Amino acid sequence: MASLAAAEPPASGAASRSPGLGPSRSGGERRRSTPDAAQDTQLRSVDLDHVIKLLEDSGSVDLEKEQLKTLKKVVKHFENGLPLKNMAQITEILNLCAEKINEQEAFTEPLCELIKLFGLPFQKKRSSDEVNYSVEVSQSIAQLGYLMRVPSSQVKIQICKCIVSFYNMELPGKLLSGYQPTSASYKIHMAEVGGLAETLVLSLALVENQLTEKLWVLKALQHLSISGRNCRLMVKAQAASRLCLYLNGADPSGQLVFRSSDILWNLLENTSKEEVVNQLSSLECVHALKEVFADLLMRGFQHSDYQLRNDLLVIATLLAENSAAPMIESGFAELLIVLATFTEVKLPNPLVKGFKLTYSYEDFEMKKLLFNIIGILSKDPSAAQLLSENHVMPALLYYVKPNQKPGFHDWSAAQYEELQLHAISVLASVAPVLVDKYLSCQANTLLLVFLEWCIGQDPFFGHGNSFHGTGGRGNKLAQMRYGLRVLRFAVSLYDDAVNINLCDQGAISQLLDILKYAANKSKEKESTILLEVQADTLFILSVLCENDLHRKELFSCEGIAILIPFFKMDPKKLYSGLGHNGLLFSALDCLWSCVIGCYIAEDYFIEKQGIFLLLDLLALREKNLSNIILGILVEFCDNPKTTLHMSIWRGKRDQTAANLLIQLWREEELDLGVKRDRYGVIVDIRRPIATSFQKQQKVIPVPANCPSFAIMEISESIRAKIYSLFCKLGFENLPGLSTKDFVTLAIIQRYIDFKVGEVWSEIYAEIKEEFRPITSDERTLEAISKVSENTGRTVVDLQTEVLKSQHHHKIQEEEKTYKEIQATCTQRELINKSWENFLTRTSNFEALKKAKRLQERAIEACRSKVKVQNGPLYSTDIKNLQTTV
Repeated sequence: MASLAAAEPPASGAASRSPGLGPSRSGGERRRSTPDAAQDTQLRSVDLDHVIKLLEDSGSVDLEKEQLKTLKKVVKHFENGLPLKNMAQITEILNLCAEKINEQEAFTEPLCELIKLFGLPFQKKRSSDEVNYSVEVSQSIAQLGYLMRVPSSQVKIQICKCIVSFYNMELPGKLLSGYQPTSASYKIHMAEVGGLAETLVLSLALVENQLTEKLWVLKALQHLSISGRNCRLMVKAQAASRLCLYLNGADPSGQLVFRSSDILWNLLENTSKEEVVNQLSSLECVHALKEVFADLLMRGFQHSDYQLRNDLLVIATLLAENSAAPMIESGFAELLIVLATFTEVKLPNPLVKGFKLTYSYEDFEMKKLLFNIIGILSKDPSAAQLLSENHVMPALLYYVKPNQKPGFHDWSAAQYEELQLHAISVLASVAPVLVDKYLSCQANTLLLVFLEWCIGQDPFFGHGNSFHGTGGRGNKLAQMRYGLRVLRFAVSLYDDAVNINLCDQGAISQLLDILKYAANKSKEKESTILLEVQADTLFILSVLCENDLHRKELFSCEGIAILIPFFKMDPKKLYSGLGHNGLLFSALDCLWSCVIGCYIAEDYFIEKQGIFLLLDLLALREKNLSNIILGILVEFCDNPKTTLHMSIWRGKRDQTAANLLIQLWREEELDLGVKRDRYGVIVDIRRPIATSFQKQQKVIPVPANCPSFAIMEISESIRAKIYSLFCKLGFENLPGLSTKDFVTLAIIQRYIDFKVGEVWSEIYAEIKEEFRPITSDERTLEAISKVSENTGRTVVDLQTEVLKSQHHHKIQEEEKTYKEIQATCTQRELINKSWENFLTRTSNFEALKKAKRLQERAIEACRSKVKVQNGPLYSTDIKNLQTTV
């Protein structure tokens, strides 16, 4: 392509004034006037091949002057733009000039002028030239980056200016005849293809101690980093770490930090955030970032300084999320923690000596970012000591108070509310880490007082402008939400000291009041925040009352009255997406923890038809609900009143509890892949209740204290719970069961025997896998296996007998029905025949007489043949009778 891009050689051998000039105006080629020749007149006036050969020579001073003169003519000739077909030759000329600069500084200016030409729009003759010459153009632009090695500040700056001009293209005043400029984005695309960004990042090492050149390189990279492709190339060259290391360099203008941070932002937005953060996670980078941030914090006074400080703080936040970043080792974490809390605790600290909060919008944003960093650091166990020593707990608890007056008179009411909610949100993350501080600062007391204010009648209208204030406009729901969240995280530690401290202050009664308040508000208008408040309250109550009979008694009557409506929830709400599903789970968990085990509470719940409500929920056959509801029913069955209520319950279409449980069993076995025939009869008598997963597992010997697959299946499946319920309900005289139900019930009745057989089967398999058992042990194991098989065979026989009995009963029913149908048909035939005879007698006189005679004969045949001697004789005929019989 380079040879094609060369200008056409002159047609005549007329000598020119210099080796780089084309033919004279009197040359014969000029006389041939064609359209193409007229358009290429300007390009033919310079032979680039001759220029290259001239530059390759070296020697006398006259030759150097001739070379410089020729280069000026080349620059003059292409002052309106470089044709795409000549890019390869121009690039070669650039490289030759760059080599000569090392010995002859006079070539610096021509080289800069040639580089400047790359800033002009490239010229194309045809639309296809952009594609045809794309390889040469991308390589030529990439060569600009390699020219950064030239030891000339002027050249380096000119290269950067040229790259910047790619993004601010201006058309020249005069265009080449027959040519048109390339598209505005062509150069930018070619720079991406050529990998210019990567080369430019690597060139930062060449300008490390040259501030002006470094700023120009950063400016060029700032433009290049707009593209995602360039950003990926820059990350490949470790741009993030290189830029961060230069952040704290001397720069009176402040451009170094500004441009570097802007490039870092572009890298974070356009490439893999994790990869960029990993590059910034070295100790040197974190330390440099800390120094620059501290300098801006203490010495920044302009609006732009505050914005730049916050930008760096966001980058520091991303670093804090990376556990590999040495935030603590560098001292950056301590600086940020002290800065976040010094206005609340009001204790002097040398790290922030001289800093004064201005309460501007930028300082407000900084405060929120600092709170956010505390929340992130709380997830790192190694940061717990820093958080404790720098008084984070009292600083956050400062905001846990009734919002009657703003905490800082310089913050607006909306700003203070946002800071308050943010601080309480962060407190939820910090509290589990600093339990001792939590208790010593009386956090439970402050939170309970705060929550009491939330449900009080004090006039307060939240602004609800922030993320944390969602749903809290005109009310105190946002404050209640985050206050309860702190308590939820605190009690979830199951720390006796925390829970006892809460209960001693009457938390159970107050939480029930909150639950009642939220439930009443939900009746007016349901919202996500109200559902979350109720779910959190139920969870806190569950933890507090679990395994404590006295607390369950405190909960009993009032708590159950509040719980009952949750179980009457419209099933359609479970799919609303607002959180009703989670609320129902929390209510069931609360029932299990706060009611079961306390006979007073259990009896009251049963009296309120609670068992009926649980069975109604179970009848929905929601898989995520069935397991927990069955578990609750099993626990309730220790109360003798439960089985009575379960026997009485009737669902849709008069469904009984036994039928419902058997249906759930069949669905569970279908999901688990247990083999059954179409009638529900056992197929594999060796492993009658084994799931498909169990059958796929290989024999894996496990220690005695580790549960096997057969044991683990009990905890994960609902079959064990259904078996336990039938043990309470009984296996006989169960109403509402079909033949198929009885077939399934036969399996359920022997579930524990089958499970024991499974365990022995696993033991036998493990023994055979590890070693050969002795004869007596092997006989014993085989005998146990046969017992399990015989049990399975017995159940199959029982199932078969049930099916035969049902089949026989069905046949009897069919025969009875057939006889009824046959009798009905016979009767219908007799009726039809009688009707036909009647019609015949009434329509045919001869038939009537015949019928009369038959009647008389029948009468005569019925008379006695013995003559009576005494008594008168009476005639049986009725005279003058005209009625037809």
